[in-house]
Amino acid sequence: MKSKQKLELTWIGKHKRPRLEPRILLEDKSLSYHAGPEAELADDLFLDQTPDRPQAYHDNILIQGDNLLALKALEQKYAGEVKCIYIDPPYNTGQMFINYDDGVEHSEWLSRFRDRVEILWHLLRDDGVVFCQLNDDECAYAKIVFDEIFGRKNFINQVSVKMKLAAGASGGGEDKKLKKNIEYILVYAKNYSGDTGFKKFNDLFEEEDLFDLIDSMESSGKSWKYTSVIVDRGQQVDERVIYDGSGEEINVRKFKGIKRTTVNELVKSTGLTREDVYVENFEGIFSDTNAQTSIRTRIIDEFVKLEKDELLVASYVPRSGRDKGAMVEHLYISPTIRRVIWLKDSSEKRGRFLFKKEKLGTYWDGFPLNNLTKEGGVQFPNGKKPEALLKRVLELATQPGDLVLDSFAGSGTTAAVAHKMGRRWIAVELGEHCHTHIVPRLKKVIDGEDQGGITKAVNWQGGGGFRYLRLAPSMLKKDNWGNWVINKQYNPEMLAEAMCKHMGFTYAPSREHFWKHGHSTETDFIYVTTGSLSHDQLRKISDEVGPDRTLLICCKAFMAEGDDFPNLTLKKIPQAVLKKCQWDHDDYSFTLNVLGDDEEEGWDYDGDDESLATGTTEEEPA
Repeated sequence: MKSKQKLELTWIGKHKRPRLEPRILLEDKSLSYHAGPEAELADDLFLDQTPDRPQAYHDNILIQGDNLLALKALEQKYAGEVKCIYIDPPYNTGQMFINYDDGVEHSEWLSRFRDRVEILWHLLRDDGVVFCQLNDDECAYAKIVFDEIFGRKNFINQVSVKMKLAAGASGGGEDKKLKKNIEYILVYAKNYSGDTGFKKFNDLFEEEDLFDLIDSMESSGKSWKYTSVIVDRGQQVDERVIYDGSGEEINVRKFKGIKRTTVNELVKSTGLTREDVYVENFEGIFSDTNAQTSIRTRIIDEFVKLEKDELLVASYVPRSGRDKGAMVEHLYISPTIRRVIWLKDSSEKRGRFLFKKEKLGTYWDGFPLNNLTKEGGVQFPNGKKPEALLKRVLELATQPGDLVLDSFAGSGTTAAVAHKMGRRWIAVELGEHCHTHIVPRLKKVIDGEDQGGITKAVNWQGGGGFRYLRLAPSMLKKDNWGNWVINKQYNPEMLAEAMCKHMGFTYAPSREHFWKHGHSTETDFIYVTTGSLSHDQLRKISDEVGPDRTLLICCKAFMAEGDDFPNLTLKKIPQAVLKKCQWDHDDYSFTLNVLGDDEEEGWDYDGDDESLATGTTEEEPA
């Protein structure tokens, strides 16, 4: 059999994967928080969003617990539902695994990272995107992990973000290294090119005062191009229809007697300042170009040349590009038929202020970094991200009402920003600061008391709420004799919900039928009990279920043969789920050595991969 080599990143323990228990989530109502009834009525929290005020959602979720288990707990309900994921996992700076050598440290980080990214992929919508922020310690390796899980074809961008001022940046061995003030964001789509996949980012622009830009260019010896002004188009004297390469019509009108001048001539003739001339004539200021395009070439073929006082106006509907499907109008002037480029197409006028707009690129800066530790009203000295950074991410990738996920919530910046911007959100955090930092921060957001961050920029005034959930304990624990038994902390409702997850059913208990704890289809149901069921009890249940429905019964014991009741499937608990996952394991965090030397119960192994060197290749069947 022929084989081919696959380029991949390998590391110690890559073949080892945890078999995660899909835990249920329990609400701690003492920490859940919602705007009061008076505020809800006064502010119309649940009405449609208006342009000047984000809508406040009350069904957001804050989860405390190991984030790998939390992601697994979310998977059944939220697979394919999340529009945007932002994470900033631990950067693996060398301080995280002080008890292990560097090779194992690096491998452990990669294993933990890989396990989480795999579930994140499942949670994303088909048109969803993920933003992963890291520094240069693991960014290159993280990209390869993303390539393996998401696919290289779904890579969108790598963004560089200025996260520290030069004076506050660290070098980590400053005698040999440059100071670090840049971090990186890897951006991937779940499905970059499919019909139902990622379409495009929302248009987002960086702004600079127009006159500051002009002064800067002129002082550095560069030429500022937007200096001409069309005052009057003149009179139309001709109209023709030509065709593009696809046979689509291009309507071209010819004008004669146009009046044009320059900014400097208007300054001299009117006595206005340069700034006032730009403001008063903003709609007519332009530059021109002889860039070759198929449209311009066809217009030149038709009209050959123009007189100095003539102008062409071409109107057509582009089949691709930024203006796809919309009628556009392009102007051409001068004897060589040069295309007019309007200043207004790349700038914006607000009152008497003009701003040059540049479409957002892959270098981001300008975020408020001073006193960042105090943003949101909580002290979080290491790792806090500016609200303005998350605002940019969500402006690029989401619309109001979209679902946003951050599984490394930290101080709660993503949740706070998503809330203020009218997005629904899920945040996960393991540490105690989930309730000591994130809850107080979000309460201030909901109560309208947080006046920092992006509050004024988005006109946030308060409202909405969230549910505080904790991971339930493991459904099974070992008794004094080493046997797996149902955890005594589980009541019947918890057990029914947990078994629904394990068996692939949606938990939806019925008030009418005691045996309907959940469903997988409209006719397939599940019933969970810790009791033993007699033959008579099973017969009564079978009769009630009827011939057109099926029921899975999970119980302690039963008295029946397998074919006694064709519409019933009988399974014993805990035997039915013993081998499904790793039980009673609560910590898969980035701080434990879970690789080990021996193969343990509760782990899956991908073949016989024992490669120890990163960057090696292994063969796979053709």
